[in-house]
Amino acid sequence: MNKAIYPGSFDPITNGHIDILKRSLNVFDEVIILIADNPNKSSKFTVEERVLMATEAIKELGLKNVSVDTTRGLVVEYAKSHDAKCMIRGLRAVSDFEYEFQLTAANYYIDNSIDIVFFMSHTETNFISSSAIHELYLSKVDISKLVPNSVLKVYQKKYR
Repeated sequence: MNKAIYPGSFDPITNGHIDILKRSLNVFDEVIILIADNPNKSSKFTVEERVLMATEAIKELGLKNVSVDTTRGLVVEYAKSHDAKCMIRGLRAVSDFEYEFQLTAANYYIDNSIDIVFFMSHTETNFISSSAIHELYLSKVDISKLVPNSVLKVYQKKYR
């Protein structure tokens, strides 16, 4: 089985993430959305809320062979312990490339047997970021076309 992990903070998961997830399912038999639980990073949502949003989005869309998990450790170590041979990463702009290039080099230093596969975002989703979603929602802009329904519901409940 050809398994990959799709790591990130997913704070929250967006339609940009979903687009890359769907496309990665054309390449991989199984994908694990791996939500990073980094206590040193300021997140808008708890790990539990992020897992709920991602899990519900997968159900809403009827995506098969996708699971959601969390880690506090190194993503490369998680990949090895779950027999994943690849990590999925998304690229929106040149600024993403520089960060991803450095991250890839560090991951290869740790274990060069785990490959990193990059998916370029489509034009209609390349402006979407989790922080932009948050800012737009708090500014009372309709984000319903930018996020799965599960995310919108959590926003509506959390920020009444």
